[in-house]
Amino acid sequence: MTKNVAGIDRLIRIVLGLFIVSLAFWGPKSPWAFLGIVPLLTGVVSWCGLYAVLGISTCKANKH
Repeated sequence: MTKNVAGIDRLIRIVLGLFIVSLAFWGPKSPWAFLGIVPLLTGVVSWCGLYAVLGISTCKANKH
């Protein structure tokens, strides 16, 4: 698994994931809020399966 999520994309995923998961404890208190774990984990591990399938990467290419 090579990293394909970086920079602002990664930050947005982590913040949005934390916010969505927090809705399970305050707000509508719906179990659907635990779907926020998906963007949270993709931000933390810097890898997104959908990006991998589509060939997308927000990581800068290593230039040697």
